[in-house]
Amino acid sequence: MTTTDHELAAQLAVSAGRVLLALRDEIADVPAAELKDRGDAASHEHLLAELGRLRPDDPVLSEEGADDPARLAADRVWIVDPLDGTREFSERDEDGAWRTDWAVHVALWERGAGLTAGAVALPGRDEVFSTAEPATRPATPSGPLRLAVSRSRPPALIGELAQLTDVELVPMGSAGVKAMSVLTGQCDAYVHGGGQYEWDSAAPVAVASAAGLFCSRLDGSELEYNRENPWLPDLVVCETHRAADLLDLITRATSTGDASPAPAKENAAP
Repeated sequence: MTTTDHELAAQLAVSAGRVLLALRDEIADVPAAELKDRGDAASHEHLLAELGRLRPDDPVLSEEGADDPARLAADRVWIVDPLDGTREFSERDEDGAWRTDWAVHVALWERGAGLTAGAVALPGRDEVFSTAEPATRPATPSGPLRLAVSRSRPPALIGELAQLTDVELVPMGSAGVKAMSVLTGQCDAYVHGGGQYEWDSAAPVAVASAAGLFCSRLDGSELEYNRENPWLPDLVVCETHRAADLLDLITRATSTGDASPAPAKENAAP
């Protein structure tokens, strides 16, 4: 039986997650910087080897690999982040357990169609969200707007939003984990204005869109992928019925505060 692109994205995200978990068990005592580097490299090599074997004609845009300009002329390009939330991958909670808010991103972009398949695996939680089986978001409870934010350095935009409406901040690492927190109902929205690249948002957007969530840039414009410069600094993920009000809040926040994005990677500045 032929594996569909949806199924392949999910399989690759899960298998790369297993590589990362096994590596962390194997070298748990090395310094955090070495653990991060070896995790990034191991997952990247696994994804490239598997895509080369199973989709040999498709170029790959990976955070951890050299950019191949040939992808700009290709009709299909895989956009991957082998380890999103590298810092969290190397850290433990206060009780000594490894943190679980890190992810593996695998997405497929196709010419004329945009993102057509994707998966976000959360290996530390043994979870995977994919376009193969789009999730259904549970009903939203009443109360303040729950925003997924970076646990160590929330963008200035979040503070501006909090001045305009009743907001509950939910800190966590990894863009993928934050986007999936909207899908699971843990949060109401993920608003990011601190700088990202295409690999940070491609798979989360593919999965969230397949599940019926609203995804756009901060100004409401469409997110575009496989561009010459993969810098794609801002992102909104929320329920469709919240989008108009949330975009209006963002417009007001960005017009009154210093919420302009800075050129920093999500992983470098979680």
